[in-house]
This record gives sequence, C-alpha cells and structure tokens, in this order.
Amino acid sequence: MNTIPNNSDFLFLYEAINCNPNGDPDQENKPRMDYDTQTNLVTDTRLKRYIRDYFMQKNIDVFVSMEEGTKVNPDQKLEIVVNRLLTDPKLVDEYFSGQAERRDAFDKIMKGAKDANSVFKELQKAKNKSLNAFILDKIVKETYLDIRLFGSAFAVGGFTRAYTGPLQINWGYSLNKVYPVESDSIVTIMYDDSSTFGKDYRIHYSLLAFHGVANKFAAKTTGLTDQDMEHFRDGIWNAIPSLPTRSKLNQYPKLYMEIVYNDGYHNGHFGDLRDYVDVKPSESAGDFKKVRKYTDLEVDLSRLEKLIADNKGKAIKEVKVKTAEGISINA
Repeated sequence: MNTIPNNSDFLFLYEAINCNPNGDPDQENKPRMDYDTQTNLVTDTRLKRYIRDYFMQKNIDVFVSMEEGTKVNPDQKLEIVVNRLLTDPKLVDEYFSGQAERRDAFDKIMKGAKDANSVFKELQKAKNKSLNAFILDKIVKETYLDIRLFGSAFAVGGFTRAYTGPLQINWGYSLNKVYPVESDSIVTIMYDDSSTFGKDYRIHYSLLAFHGVANKFAAKTTGLTDQDMEHFRDGIWNAIPSLPTRSKLNQYPKLYMEIVYNDGYHNGHFGDLRDYVDVKPSESAGDFKKVRKYTDLEVDLSRLEKLIADNKGKAIKEVKVKTAEGISINA
C-alpha cells in the first residue's frame, strides 16, 4: 500500500460552551487551565481519545481500547491481540498470505505448543525475532488505524519496538481568555450500586485551537495511507459532537484547515498555524469575561489567508478546508 506522499500541517478549531473540555485530575477535575494567561488547555491525548472512540463507533479497529470492559496497557493489549491471532485460522491466513516460508515457521510453532499462551512464549524467543517483527508489522500496518496514525511503543519480550506516529498533535489552547462558571453546586454521580458527590466545574466559553502535522517519512514506518488520512479528517471533525457526555456536551467543530506541502518542504515550514489567527471580543461583548458564544468573538483569519495566497504553488501544494455554518476562509 502506498503511504502518504506529502508532509502537511493542520489547524483545528472547536468551541466548548458551558462544559468541561478537559478535566485536570490534579485539580479536582477542574477544567485544565494556564491561569497566568487565563487560557483553557486540552491535551492531545484527550483529542485522540475522542477520535479513537469515534473510530470504534464506526467499527474501525483501534489498538488503544478496552478489552471486555477492562482497561489494558499496550503490552497487555499486544499479548491479547497475538493470542487472538493464534486462535483465529482466518486471521492467520490473512496475515501469512503470500508468505509461505513464514507460514511454515509459524505452523511448526503451533504444532509443537500445548495452547495459545505457550505459542506466545515460544514466539518471544530470540530465534523467532524475524517472525515476531513480521507479525508486529502486520498488526500495525494492516489492522489498527490508531497505530498507523498516532504510533505506539511495545515492550513485550520479542516484540519490543517503538513506532513514531506520523500524526503528531500539540496540546490545544483557547484563542480567547476563558473564565470558569462561578458555582459551588454539588452533583450526584450514580454508579450501578452506589453514588457519590462532587463539584461540577465548567467554563463559560472556549474557542480551542490545535496544531498538528502529518509526516510522510514516519508514515513509511506505520503504513499511513491517504485513505487513513481521510478517516482522520472525518474523525477529528465529527468525533467530539458525536460522543456527548454530561461534562462534554456543547462542543462543536468550527474549522479544519490542512496545508499540504510540495516536495522538499517539511512540517512546520510556517510555524504554528495558530499564530496566524487573531481573536478579540466583539464590540457587543466588550470583554472576554462576557463571551458566551462564537459570535461574541471577532475571529480574524486574514493573516492565514494571506499566508496561503502568498505560498500556493510554491511551498503549498493544496489546502484542504472544512468549516462550520457561517464561517468562511479564502483558501
């Protein structure tokens, strides 16, 4: 399969209204903040979690997921996945299609083992290093979309390898100053057979911005394809509003813009794309403290538009854009 042929940088904006975009476990799960600048923060792992959950909703296999309702780390997951391979003849046929020599080596191990667990232990031996590498590459490149996008590290005996994700995303931050909802309300959190009490922490309004990259060189390692990138663009746009929870309700995408570079240009050629977006309170709002919706802000994309106009056909090969209703950008 052909991997992505070009590097690209992307900008993603979404709004969060009267909710908690990303709770900080070190601060009683209050919205994550930089209080020196009054900036709302969201980690890249929170965004990736949205995207992975959305993929699972669409029945797309992801590696970083729960097993039978239980959280597992990457090493445990790898062992589960390999054991699943050992007990699924159809999957074995798919993995070793056109690989007669490796299939023979695998079949010999299977015949000499008592059960799946003993097969896994045999595969971990140094003499099977080549077979292990082949199986791991199959798991990464042909089975799990999230590893092809975001990478992963494996540290199970015989399967030790790190895959750098072609898709790298910075922490997101708000383009406006953000203020918490002043409330001391106590909420009841219900479980199957018990309940507990806690504070309900929220912000009034946050226009959050992420900058990320897709790197063609790292893509060769994980097998990231153009089709995978289409899944990513769909996921980053639709994941957050499609999976609402009580604390994450009222979050909506506003802008996704991806700059695809011509050959010879690398990620970050123009720096962080968020630096080209200017935001201030609207005249009617007057102050960031009074911002409650998108129209309470003046979002100026003119410097970003100029950057694109000045560099199309030079550094920029093409620009992919998706906007929410009422937002436009000349790209």
